[in-house]
Amino acid sequence: MSTENLYKPHLATITEIREEATGERGIKTFKVRINDDEVRKNFKHIPGQCAMLSVFGVGESIFGISSPPTWKDFLEFTIMRVGNVTSALHMMNVGDVIGIRGPYGNGFPMDEFKGKNCIFIGAGVGIAPLRSVYQYVLSPEHRKEFGDVLLIYGARTPADLAYKEEFEEIDKRDDVDLQMCIDWKFGPEGMIDEDAAKGWPKIKMSCPAETEIPEGCNHWTCFVPQLVEVAAPSPENAVALTCGPPIAIKFVVQNLEKLGFSDDQVYTTLENRMKCGIGKCGRCNIGEIYVCKDGPVFTREQIKKMFQEF
Repeated sequence: MSTENLYKPHLATITEIREEATGERGIKTFKVRINDDEVRKNFKHIPGQCAMLSVFGVGESIFGISSPPTWKDFLEFTIMRVGNVTSALHMMNVGDVIGIRGPYGNGFPMDEFKGKNCIFIGAGVGIAPLRSVYQYVLSPEHRKEFGDVLLIYGARTPADLAYKEEFEEIDKRDDVDLQMCIDWKFGPEGMIDEDAAKGWPKIKMSCPAETEIPEGCNHWTCFVPQLVEVAAPSPENAVALTCGPPIAIKFVVQNLEKLGFSDDQVYTTLENRMKCGIGKCGRCNIGEIYVCKDGPVFTREQIKKMFQEF
C-alpha cells in the first residue's frame, strides 16, 4: 500500500510573471518550475487538465494548466484575481515558491481529434484552458495530425485580451484562421455609443451572418456568440471546444447547434467548486460524476445527461 500523501504539494518556483490584463479583476500568467528534478520530469499532463496551486499560509485552489505538454520543463497558469488565493498569487514575485499537486482531471481526448478540423472558442479568461489545446495542435510536433484550425477569442476591451503577443504571432500563420472581438458596447477607452471601436468594425447584431466582411478583417466589435455566427464553421469532420463565462458558453453552444454541430461534437469545461482534486471531498459532484476527477472536460451530450438527473 502506498504511503504517499496525495494532499502534499510539491514545491515550485515562479520564474516569470506576465500581466495580461489590469483592473479590479486583473489577469496574470505565472510560469513555474517544479523544484524537484524527478517530480518535474514525471509531471506529465494532457491539454485540459488542472493542478492545485498553494500559497502557503493562505490556501490552495485548482487552476487549468494553460501551457501545452509540448512546452517542456515548466508549466504556465493564467489566473484572474477573484478571491483570497488568486489575490495572494497576484501579490507574488518572480523567485517566490508555491505548492503544486496534480495533474488532475481527464483533459481533452486529443487522439480522437486527430484528422479533424478544430474550432476553439474562448471568451474572457476562458481562453486559458483552451490555450493548452490549440498550442498543442499548432505545435510543429503535432500540426500535421489535425485539419483546419479556427480560433475565435473575445474579451471586453482590447486591454482585456490575454496573450496579445502570442496572438500577433498566430495571426501571421497561414494554417490557422484567427478571429477576435471586443464587446460591442466597449472600445479601447471604455463605453461607446453607436460607432464601433477604431479598427474593430461592428458586426450587424440583428443578423450577424449578414455582416459585410471587409477584406482581411479579423477583429470585430461584438460578443463571442455573434462572432461564431459570422465565422460560421462547418460541422463536417469537426470538433468545437469552448470555454468562458456560463452565459457566453450557453449562446455559443446554441449557435453551434444552429450551424449543425451535434452534442457529441461540442466540448467544454465545468468549473464546480473543487477542493481536493481527487474525488474525495464531494464538493464538485453532480450525481455520480466528480468534476475534478471525471472532468473538467465534457461533451455537451454528457452535460445534458448529467443535468437531466436533477
